[in-house]
Amino acid sequence: MKIIKRSGTEDTFDIKKIDAAIRKANDSVIDYEKLSEEKIRIILENVERACENMKRSPGVEEIQDMVENQIMSQRAFNVARNYITYRYRRELVRKSNSTDEQILSLLECNNEEVKQENSNKNPTVNSVQRDYMAGEVSKDITRRFLLAPDIVEAHEKGLIHFHDADYFAQHMHNCCLVNLEDMLQNGTVISETMIDRPKSFSTACNIATQAIAQIASSQYGGQSISLSHLAPFVQVSREKFRRQVRVELEASGIEPSEEIICKIAELRVKEEINRGVQMIQYQVITLMTTNGQAPFITVFMYLDEVPEGQLREDLAAVIEEMLHQRILGVKNEQGVYITPAFPKLIYVLEEDNIREGTKYWYLTRLAAECTAKRMVPDYISEKIMKKLKQGNCYTCMGCRSFLTVYKDENDQPRFYGRFNQGVVTLNLVDAACTSGKNEKAFWEILDERLDLCYRALLARHERLKGTPSDVAPILWQNGALARLKKGEKIDRLLYNGYSTISLGYAGLCECTRYMKGVSHTDPEGTKFALKVMRYLNDACAKWKEKHNIDFSLYGTPLESTTYKFAKCLQKRFGVIEGVTDKNYITNSYHVHVTEEISAFDKLRFESRFQELSPGGAISYVEVPNMQGNLDAVLSVMQYIYDNIMYAELNTKSDYCMECGYSGEIAIVDDRDGKLVWECPNCSNRDQNKMSVARRTCGYIGTQFWNQGRTQEIRERVLHL
Repeated sequence: MKIIKRSGTEDTFDIKKIDAAIRKANDSVIDYEKLSEEKIRIILENVERACENMKRSPGVEEIQDMVENQIMSQRAFNVARNYITYRYRRELVRKSNSTDEQILSLLECNNEEVKQENSNKNPTVNSVQRDYMAGEVSKDITRRFLLAPDIVEAHEKGLIHFHDADYFAQHMHNCCLVNLEDMLQNGTVISETMIDRPKSFSTACNIATQAIAQIASSQYGGQSISLSHLAPFVQVSREKFRRQVRVELEASGIEPSEEIICKIAELRVKEEINRGVQMIQYQVITLMTTNGQAPFITVFMYLDEVPEGQLREDLAAVIEEMLHQRILGVKNEQGVYITPAFPKLIYVLEEDNIREGTKYWYLTRLAAECTAKRMVPDYISEKIMKKLKQGNCYTCMGCRSFLTVYKDENDQPRFYGRFNQGVVTLNLVDAACTSGKNEKAFWEILDERLDLCYRALLARHERLKGTPSDVAPILWQNGALARLKKGEKIDRLLYNGYSTISLGYAGLCECTRYMKGVSHTDPEGTKFALKVMRYLNDACAKWKEKHNIDFSLYGTPLESTTYKFAKCLQKRFGVIEGVTDKNYITNSYHVHVTEEISAFDKLRFESRFQELSPGGAISYVEVPNMQGNLDAVLSVMQYIYDNIMYAELNTKSDYCMECGYSGEIAIVDDRDGKLVWECPNCSNRDQNKMSVARRTCGYIGTQFWNQGRTQEIRERVLHL
């Protein structure tokens, strides 16, 4: 059995250390107050059994809590008091150098918690280590100077989660929709170099990828671009090729007809689109930003975003090539094609592509093939989104956060060039468990926790307020988000709905199960769960009216935080069946991963909750290998179009470098009680010798996960 030390490193469980600590406290009291040998043995057995039953590696603090409780249960109160005093004194000493210990463990690559914090970061790479080191310092500054003590305490206890504290010391925002159209059409500046309007499609793609890298280094969340902003440059290339072909043929003594010129030029256009799309895919994957990972980029594919005619046909050609190249995948070190994590793709289901016989049905079939093999694209229903977003259809920022509808001075909706200020998440499960199933107490506790979130979100807002545009010229001065002057503050972009700020929530499923004794898919549970969602929306509306800031309810994509919340809940409330008995809690409003439900019932049920999560959310269905059943994939896609705004299909795409197995790598228990990945063909367990891609929080992860998330992945039931 393993334990996690305070520094984050993993170590072997040693009952002798616990024995020594108990005896040290025992020796400090007078004889008649001492524990007997039998009682010490019982304490040690109970602690060891409790650790084994956790089905994960417990932390040192958790073990010490168990020891305290066991000593108290033996009514050795003075022994317990002295044990607690000794522990407190040691804590004071440790606090002086806890950040140093964290950083040193990072450098030695043995910090287990950090190694599994982000499924798209490799913690052994120098640039990632540098980012994590800076993050530890930033979190320390945030805890000690920048946040109110009660907010810090609530975060550490898992009542709320203050996201991305490792970037909070800097004046950085979360995620954005890049105004690539402005940057390309009107020129931009990258690394103090003027970039003019591109004169070909491939050049536009190259500029886009360079901008993506710069933007990723200037914020900490995901960014989205639209292919509709690149499509106009296909015509630029077409006109250039026509001129070139004419000159080449005339130089060869051939009098070319317009038909021949156009035919040859179109062949070159096709090659140009291939080069440009390949550039986006390979550069995004191979670029390394200053935070040590590939840019978290989403590519939006929406035909109706451009007018009918040649421009739409060019956009369709770009989308087609994007899908073809993603189906192919990218080569790993062994030269085998595998599934990349980025760019994330979103395909809009529309009236003219959703049914067989419609004009762009061929693209939708290609998207289905891509989903079956590579897990992307995800799908937005134009029909449902227009109902929910005042007649508008647009992409999310990153994996799921959606902007509110904003109209400019000409009363036109505007989405690109906008951003999210940050997220704070409310742990609904903790609020429920704290209430003791008393519903009146639950709503009172919810108000207290919402106030914590409110003040934490305002702290995020205030941290951005007063930020000069000079901190990130690519964002604020050179068109990605704005064209502000040097030295101008970004304040006006923080109000009036131009940007959003997100109240996240997690564990609606477990919250409902605790309060009502049933799943939120049960009619009684559904009624309560919807009431909670409306209550959270009402809070956002109240804050928005007070501050003229667009607070918006957001279905948080918990990655490592799902494990943190679960551990905190077990520490505070013990193991409650169906509520705290897992090493994870459920993302946002989702149906629990272990609950048997069909794909169509799940999407229909969750659509009601997605509507009440206007700041962003995504639903999914878990499916087996679908490469031989594209008709079933298309059926799910058509159901998405008719019933829910934003959804995805989770397939599996793994590869074992040891034996060449291509299929689903399994999750098994090792002898230490830890969950590990194992090739079902050759039993390889070396994570460095396997490629595993799984959808975790709306995006694909490829660097493995912590024990909580790994358990959640293993326990997912199929919906199709």
